[in-house]
Amino acid sequence: MTQPVLMTLASAAEHPLIDIDNTAFLQFAIFVVMALASTQLLFKPYLRMREARDEGMDGARDKAKALSAEADAKLADYEQKLASARARAQEERRKIRGEAAEHLQTITEKARGAALEAVQSATQKVETETASARAELLPKADSLAGEMAGKLLGREVA
Repeated sequence: MTQPVLMTLASAAEHPLIDIDNTAFLQFAIFVVMALASTQLLFKPYLRMREARDEGMDGARDKAKALSAEADAKLADYEQKLASARARAQEERRKIRGEAAEHLQTITEKARGAALEAVQSATQKVETETASARAELLPKADSLAGEMAGKLLGREVA
């Protein structure tokens, strides 16, 4: 068994595993041509496409930031205008309430004056009617008093 192994070793010593000849230069030339072609047709277009995509994404990010800043500015302006409108509305409410209070006071004063006048008129009317009733009843009071006393005593009173 040792003999076939020796033969293999002997034949390997006679023929090398890598035989370098003129085909190595041809293979190197093919490699260089393929590397240049791959660079021009594959790698450079791919890198340009990646660069364009990155620039597009950066541009989109910058645009998004600008739009966000613009939206924030518009929101702040809107909130400022809203606060101003609320302040004006509050001032108008105060003004209307003041006018309503003045109007209410005027109406109350008029009603109070009318009520006072009505009370005075009624009081004067009652006093007038009382005076006329007294003037009418006083002369009759003596005769009525005499009649009542006579009926109570059972005799005529003079």
